[in-house]
Amino acid sequence: MDRIGIKEKIKSLSRLRTEDMYLNDFFHTWKKSDQEIKAVFEVADILRGMRNNNISTRLFDSGLGISLFRDNSTRTRFSYASACNMLGLEVQDLDEGKSQVAHGETVRETANMISFMADVIGIRDDMYIGKGHTYMKEVAASVQAGYDAGILEQRPTLVNLQCDIDHPTQSMADALHLINHFGGIENLKGKKIAMTWAYSPSYGKPLSVPQGIMGLMSRFGMAVTLAHPEGYEVMPEVEKIAEINSAKSGGTFSKTNSMAEAFKDADIVYPKSWAPFKAMEKRTGLYGKGDFDGIDKLEKELLGQNADHKDWECTEELMNSTKEGKALYMHCLPADITDVSCEKGEVAASVFDRYRDPLYKQASFKPYIIAAMIFLSKVKNPADRLDTILNANLPRIV
Repeated sequence: MDRIGIKEKIKSLSRLRTEDMYLNDFFHTWKKSDQEIKAVFEVADILRGMRNNNISTRLFDSGLGISLFRDNSTRTRFSYASACNMLGLEVQDLDEGKSQVAHGETVRETANMISFMADVIGIRDDMYIGKGHTYMKEVAASVQAGYDAGILEQRPTLVNLQCDIDHPTQSMADALHLINHFGGIENLKGKKIAMTWAYSPSYGKPLSVPQGIMGLMSRFGMAVTLAHPEGYEVMPEVEKIAEINSAKSGGTFSKTNSMAEAFKDADIVYPKSWAPFKAMEKRTGLYGKGDFDGIDKLEKELLGQNADHKDWECTEELMNSTKEGKALYMHCLPADITDVSCEKGEVAASVFDRYRDPLYKQASFKPYIIAAMIFLSKVKNPADRLDTILNANLPRIV
């Protein structure tokens, strides 16, 4: 995208209503309006265009981006750090094991103590149903109280880097990948996307990726199909969101217990393992009781249950059944690749190898999506500010 293209994007952004995003958090995509979702895409593309044209995208001269990861992460952790750095913020990780949290410090106290010069707090907390999103809301309420009381000079924005319900930075990056792949958001209408469970030899993968895809892609008039074996249901309230979104957008939302049915004539396939909702609820209950022996027993049961569905694999045969045999294969990574990372997994090695570059391209949109979420929460008139940054034309590399 050249400078003229960037200017056109800024003009498009200026027509969108983003005032409610200012000084606000980003929790779930379905809590944002259609125009706000589109604004995130526009800002992400503008920032990407500026960087590709060697234009500095610094919004801040100083400040902190706090990161708190309660689960392992590579892509999202580095995407968040890249986004903060792109805007001029320094990242500081909060290691709860090395902080006073380990000594019983309250959420309210921790939130305020880390926020004195922080402009954004990114949190990943996806391990336990009913816990992650609740924790994020508590942090947000705590920093709001600190700001209202005059303790904090600014109110840090909270960005959901994955919770037990949604993974908005992932689904938004995935959507931007599709928008660029198919040549525009309007070209997603009518496209069939198969969000399917796939076999994994590991246990407890979060529900938030499939739920994020259902909750977002259903807004674009797409034919969203959710496929999984019996017993691997997701949260019913998110299914309801997908149904409502589809009805509004002119798309469809359907469910099946057949991977082959989901792949048939699909334009996009997203085979990804996840843990059953009911099992994750049970796991949370055991965790609350401190019953770690019970959690170990549940894990063994679920691994056995997974093993009954090793045929749920993205194979060449299934890919050939997609639209003209050319569906776009997607995954949030890392994928369980048969005969590479495991004996039997989510996807055949030949399929994964063929789509390796598009998969890396898919992942590359996430830093820009996160940066856009931060930008829109910190700037009252984002189009004007981006135009000023573009016209300043400060080089990123001198």
